[in-house]
Amino acid sequence: MHLKKWLVMITAVLSIVSIGGYHWTDKSNQAQAKETEKISESFTAASIQFNPVLNERDKNIEELLKVTESALKKGAKLVVAPEMATTGYYYENREAIKPFVDTIPGKTTNAFEKLAKKYDAYIVFGMAEVEEETNVYYNSAALVGPEGFVGKYRKTQMWETETHWAAWGDLGVPVFDTKIGKIAINICMDSAYAETARLAGIQGAEILAFPTNSSAQAISALPARAQQNGMYVVSANRSNTENGFHMIGGSAIWSPEGKKLAEAPVVMTPNEDVNESTITYAKIDPKLYDNENKEALERRRPELYKELMHTVAPWDYTKNTTSHKVTAAALQYEPVLGNKEKNKQKIVQLIQQAKDKNPHLNLVVLPELSLTGPVEGLKKKNVKRMAETPEGETAQFFTDLAKQYQVSIVYGFIEKSGKNLYNSAILLSSDGSNAGKYQKTHLSKKEKKWAMPGQALPVFETEELGQVGILIGEDAEYPEASGVMAVKRADIIAIPSAWNGQYGGEMEINKVISANPYPKGSMVTWDSVAIGAQAYTIVSNYIGTEKKFLGGSSLYTLDPLYALDQPAVASSNKEEAFIVEFETLQPAAWFNQEMLILSRQPAYFKPIIEE
Repeated sequence: MHLKKWLVMITAVLSIVSIGGYHWTDKSNQAQAKETEKISESFTAASIQFNPVLNERDKNIEELLKVTESALKKGAKLVVAPEMATTGYYYENREAIKPFVDTIPGKTTNAFEKLAKKYDAYIVFGMAEVEEETNVYYNSAALVGPEGFVGKYRKTQMWETETHWAAWGDLGVPVFDTKIGKIAINICMDSAYAETARLAGIQGAEILAFPTNSSAQAISALPARAQQNGMYVVSANRSNTENGFHMIGGSAIWSPEGKKLAEAPVVMTPNEDVNESTITYAKIDPKLYDNENKEALERRRPELYKELMHTVAPWDYTKNTTSHKVTAAALQYEPVLGNKEKNKQKIVQLIQQAKDKNPHLNLVVLPELSLTGPVEGLKKKNVKRMAETPEGETAQFFTDLAKQYQVSIVYGFIEKSGKNLYNSAILLSSDGSNAGKYQKTHLSKKEKKWAMPGQALPVFETEELGQVGILIGEDAEYPEASGVMAVKRADIIAIPSAWNGQYGGEMEINKVISANPYPKGSMVTWDSVAIGAQAYTIVSNYIGTEKKFLGGSSLYTLDPLYALDQPAVASSNKEEAFIVEFETLQPAAWFNQEMLILSRQPAYFKPIIEE
């Protein structure tokens, strides 16, 4: 085991958080962790879709205790209840919520501790916290277990409503070592920022408890957060309406692969409100705590993520402020592996088809290693024979195409630079000029046999398209990469790919959650890039061959959930120039890249960029 991983485990056991000079130590959890034996068999987790009554704290606690006990009686060893479960959610200001806050630990946690001890189980629930020393309020969640109070989390990324009465969370994302696994907590809007769950993942969290009051956005991000960090996610939402704010239910439990294990009913309109509690159960298997997605965390590149600590706002004179209408074609074809000439023919035919179909075409994106196809399995000396400089035959071919069809082009090639080889991509402007080059930074295990990793995550400024970032293949697995591009204000992210299922998977969120439905074949990883960076994302992928490429070339957008725009996905097995249209920048949208940058809390992201 790596030394770094040992240090992470030790930190998690001690449950010590140190952020910005503030230290919080949960001594009860330290003592408990030393004497606890880990559970090895599968156990039941329960998500309680509980609907508190506003301003009725005591009655809410009494009722939540009853519902929690009913789940515990059925054998649940972990129970998660919603955000602000003891008070209701909407409060106008500090005075309005003042009668209903409590300390953590305090009277509220004491009541739940008794249940946890009685049933030898763990309980997570959201509540309004008052810090005794300062009289500052927080939107918090508490974790109690058989040994008593275990720890708390204060919401890091708040939504507008609670900012009128609560302070931003100041504890970071602690991970608590328990006998059922390492448990972290995020709350609702936290999930819109990949960094919040990542803070749990890099500390070894195996379960993310997720209290929420969500109308769609927060719960739709959860399969990506589970998959990106290789951890179970247990979410608990409400299913009714409070002061005009409708929460859609859909409480769910997700596997470390981002697979839906169980889900409560989704209620999309106030007419469907369910005020009664709903309990959803699923099994959690500790044998799956170690998994491929968790292993991928070891391949992160923290040295490349430093810009995640920046907040270039509200003043940023480098960002693009002009929207661009883009008609793009993602070229999807079956590569003739190693045969540049035959692949050239396919590419010319597809671009001609696209231009004939839509004369306004102004961007073409191709799969990675566009003329050779993927080279995994080949010896390095054979890969080297196909390598070129950025001014070689491949560059000239695409330069001529850009000029001929007056389109910008993103293409991939095996780059030769001195003795080194790179999996690279180039962005050409419509006049054939080179607007930028990117070298893949997150290599697969097979690529490491022949390629060197790139050392930067650039965003390229263009007159025709605005600001464009490029990720290649496995880069998309790492939300830090697209996060850096958001900080650098990418309007568009192009992803040349060679995907045959080696990461990611089909989206499994309930289809009714999104006002503009996701097409069949939508891929959770690529969608997470677009929404997480608030940048329109175009993916070009191969089909076929003995490697069984899965197609699905696509456009992922900023906000289909609330009907701003519409994702589009190509077939899994058809050669085509898949054409999509969109307009960059959405300044009037309720959530956009500007809002993302202004609301991030990078002071707590430092562990993500530490090497």
